[in-house]
Formats: sequence, structure tokens, C-alpha cells
Amino acid sequence: MNFQQLRSVRETVRRGFNLTEVAQALYTSQPGVSRQIRELEEELGVQIFVRAGKRLTGLTPPGESLMPIVEKLLFEADNLRRAGLDFSTSDQGRLSIAATHSQARYALPQVVRDFRSRFPQVVLHLHQGSPQQVAQMLLSGEADIGVATEALSTHDELVTLPCYRWTHSIVVPPGHALLDIEGPLTLAQLVQHPIITYEQGYTGRAHIDEAFAREGLAPDVVLSAMDADVIKTYVELGMGVGIVASIAVDAERDRHLRLLDAGHLFEVNLTRLGLRRGAWLRGYAFHFIESFVPTLTRDVVAKALEVTRSVD
Repeated sequence: MNFQQLRSVRETVRRGFNLTEVAQALYTSQPGVSRQIRELEEELGVQIFVRAGKRLTGLTPPGESLMPIVEKLLFEADNLRRAGLDFSTSDQGRLSIAATHSQARYALPQVVRDFRSRFPQVVLHLHQGSPQQVAQMLLSGEADIGVATEALSTHDELVTLPCYRWTHSIVVPPGHALLDIEGPLTLAQLVQHPIITYEQGYTGRAHIDEAFAREGLAPDVVLSAMDADVIKTYVELGMGVGIVASIAVDAERDRHLRLLDAGHLFEVNLTRLGLRRGAWLRGYAFHFIESFVPTLTRDVVAKALEVTRSVD
């Protein structure tokens, strides 16, 4: 039994049993992948995959039972490699960050800049995606650190730590009727106008929908987008009233828009940092986390990971 056999099995499942894609991912040949799988099956004395002729179509019952073990072996092997690198090349390596569009655009730039200055020999990869994609990148090992508001806390395989709380704001063009309202804005007043906001599952959209639902109101969402800059662009065109994350509004950059507070209208949101349970973090990864959230010191994060490893 060897790690290449285990990687062939894991990648076959991840790639939907398409051996051509598996071979490309592992930089080998399709016959080589098939041979690795067959040799492992012969050594274990069980058939891992269901076959239809020469094609693999799924996992057998034994294969279903073996996959968590395969994943754990490869996960711990990667931890071992990272631990060794921490002692041999502490300021060199790679760090992969997965974040939603809003976090990558508004929350992380200064942290990334400072990190690159402090660790110039670390190759930094910044992946953007939906909250679910961020979670999946963490679970698959593609990302070391994930930053998102939704989704992360719903996966038991992830450790999630609080980053910061934030609220939504209303953005409108100059001269908009909502600017003439005296006193705090209400949902009943807001619902009289077409709404432009985030897509479902992004940047606190659930809290926006829940607030209207509690009041028995049905907002006319004429456009939804993943990115606040897109939302603000269409607000400038007069298509509707924008509801965006407060961190996505800058007085200088958005001087063609007007801002209304919505902190009292919608529930406060919590951005979380996600890590895969039991993962070994390189020293510079701890530095990145603490630079982003000063309260998440190395001791705090290490303790959270240590607790989860002991549970495992």
C-alpha cells in the first residue's frame, strides 16, 4: 500500500469517477491510475469501485466504508509534511485563502498586502466563491483558511471562529425619495421601492429576507448579484434601492451615491473564519489570521484546533 494508490482512489471519487480527469490531476496516465486502484483493491481483498465494463460508476459498500479512512490517512500525511516544512523552511511555502467576493474585495486587501510584505517567499493564493464553495475548498484541502458569513458553521468538519460583526446599509442615488424621510427608515417605507441586493446565500441575504417576512412584507427584488460593486452600479442607473454590506460602502469611492443606515432594520451578521478540523497550520498561517483578526492569536487558534483533534 502506498500514498499514490490512496490519492488515485480519493481523486477518482472527487472527479466523479472520470479517470481521464484523475490522470490529469495527478500528472500521470489513465492506465497508471487504473493500475494503482487495482493493486490497492487486490491488497485489501475488496472491490472499492463499481464497474461497468472498463468504466468506474460508483463506490461499492466496502468502498463507501473505506473512503473516510483513505481521506484521514492522506490528511494526516499532509499534516506531517507541513509540520516538517515548518521546521526546515519556516518562511517559505504556500498559503491558500478562500473567501466570498465581499470579503476578498473589502475585508482582506490590507491583510494580504501586509502578509506579502512580511512573508515575500510565501506564495499566496486567493480563491473567490460562494459561501458553499468556500466551505468545499476547505473540506477538499484546496484552501487552508476560509472567510465567509454564511455556510461555514453548518459543516461539522470545520472549525469556525468569529471574525467581526457587521450590518447592512441602504444606498440610493442623489435626490431619491427615501432621503426626504424624517426619522429612522422603516421596512414598510423601503418595500415601496424596487430592491437590488445580494443573491440567496450571499452576504447576509437570509437576514434581509427574514426581516421582511417577519413584517409580512414582500419586497420587489428586481436584481440580485454576488458583488456589492455590481449592486451599486445598477443603483446608480436608477434601477432600484440597494441593500449592501456596510463595509462595501466608501464615501469617497461611492460619491455618486447616498447612504442610509439600515442597522436597525436587519439582524447583525457575523463573518467567520473557517479551518478544517485537525489541520496543521504553518506558522505564517497563524500570522495571517492574527493580522486579520487580532483577537485570534496563535494560542487561541491552536487551542481550538487542539480541542477538535482530541475529539477526533
